[in-house]
Amino acid sequence: MKTDSYHRTSVAASLVKGVYTLERDRQEKLIGSKSRAKPWWDFFHFTLLETLIDQQEDCIYGAVFEYALYNLYQNTPGVKLPPRYVIAFRGTNLGGETLVGDVKLDLRCGFNTLHRAARLEHAIEAIKTMVVKYREPAMWLVGHSLGAGLALVAGKSMVKDGTLLEAHIFNPPISSIPLEKLLRSKRLKGMCRIAGSAVKATLAMVLKDLQVQEDDPETASWIPYLYVNAEDPICSEYIGYFKHKTVMSMIGASKIERIGSRSSLRRSLLVGKRGTSSSSDLSTEPIHLLPSANMTVNRNKPTKSKSAHGLHQWWEQDSALRANWEICCVRPCSEDKSIKLLN
Repeated sequence: MKTDSYHRTSVAASLVKGVYTLERDRQEKLIGSKSRAKPWWDFFHFTLLETLIDQQEDCIYGAVFEYALYNLYQNTPGVKLPPRYVIAFRGTNLGGETLVGDVKLDLRCGFNTLHRAARLEHAIEAIKTMVVKYREPAMWLVGHSLGAGLALVAGKSMVKDGTLLEAHIFNPPISSIPLEKLLRSKRLKGMCRIAGSAVKATLAMVLKDLQVQEDDPETASWIPYLYVNAEDPICSEYIGYFKHKTVMSMIGASKIERIGSRSSLRRSLLVGKRGTSSSSDLSTEPIHLLPSANMTVNRNKPTKSKSAHGLHQWWEQDSALRANWEICCVRPCSEDKSIKLLN
């Protein structure tokens, strides 16, 4: 397995595609030589160890893969190790018999209630089982769309348990209004985000819904790879989210941003009635709450054959199109320092 970032991205995206295809093969009863899923991992010398089944929907939502050539890299100095195991999660299966169940989970992402889903609980248990069974640090979490939401929440859950897993997150959902897509004026977008943070932070403090004032160092040490498309309304606001963190730090308002980002008007009102919530409880956190990330932004315009939310864009072979990918390393910063601003 090549160790350059593009190849690693292509491998992660292809394995997720393999999970999509596994579920479609199941629905169409394609087995053995008729199965279309195997080439998606076989090409990269991976083997399928296990499929992850959602018992409520009776469908395949994830899979565990093992890299057959991993041992060849263990004693190679100066080479970034490939993953030995990859746990991959598919997104919403449009047009399939699982559409209704998948859309229900999509709505949970939007309302920050994914943590209550049985599929997420099963995913976290599967990851913990892999970690305990193999004790292998070279393990990846990968997912697209809904599956990206599962991987994000599961990854943060593992961080709370002291396990940091490399994660490749494609077109993840975000529970915020997609200002990055809806508004063209940079100034107007900035004003809306600042006003939103101020209102939510004020309401949270009035209702005693006080959250952690500093970025959790444990969560900040986990640095997932995010892949977003600037034209995708599902995930484009991650660009605005990290840009807003930078701006608020530059003007000395990080405290307001941190409280606001952890709060919602609906949840603040509910918590105000029920009492304060624990900042270490993932059920109180929006999916997108991340202090750190390595984010790749695809700024190519979508076409009829390549949608902004499609997984296929992340194994793009045209180097001219990949030149429009913008990479940004986002890290927690003090009031007098800033991270790179995205255009």
